[in-house]
Amino acid sequence: MTAGLGLTEGEDGNVRCAWGAGDALYREYHDNEWGVPVTGDEALFEKLCLEGFQAGLSWITVLRKRPAFRASFAHFHIDDVAAFTDADVDRLVADPAIIRHRGKIVSAVNNARRAAEVRDEFGSLAAYVWQWEPLGEPPGLPLPAVTAESTALSRDLKRRGWTFVGPTTVYAFMQAMGLVDDHLAGCWRRPAIEEQRAALARPAARGG
Repeated sequence: MTAGLGLTEGEDGNVRCAWGAGDALYREYHDNEWGVPVTGDEALFEKLCLEGFQAGLSWITVLRKRPAFRASFAHFHIDDVAAFTDADVDRLVADPAIIRHRGKIVSAVNNARRAAEVRDEFGSLAAYVWQWEPLGEPPGLPLPAVTAESTALSRDLKRRGWTFVGPTTVYAFMQAMGLVDDHLAGCWRRPAIEEQRAALARPAARGG
């Protein structure tokens, strides 16, 4: 049943963003993760990595492989991934349970090293990332693929040596990690997400 532009009412009676109403894994992700504000460094780093792996693919492909990614990438502990060697890269390229794209795997290892540098400079990866939270009203429909903030964050990440962090990838990261709330008005999750964002103690950058 259609419940409004961009919304769908599910069999459970909840009205949710239409993209999250089909596949059961998508529905669980939409209802329990997407848009929830995240301030943990490992979770933020994981999402940046997985968004990079998604490039050219659908998110459901990555989501189905996420448990294997976590096992293969030391649960995305920044220091552990930063210590990966060429042998680890070869091991991952041969791992059929993940996306075996050498460039993306090398990028994840590189980005772990860059994340450690950001953490050293700002006190945490979260403190750096949350500086780029947009201010003002959400853009509304149609939802953008990029914004001024995602473009600026992408540019700064690239300046710092990160890879696979284009503006579209970065905006998808911002949506998922709750830096913006793109649950549509009428989605059953939006009120709770708004409350969580309002109550969030934003991580402060060192010296900020």
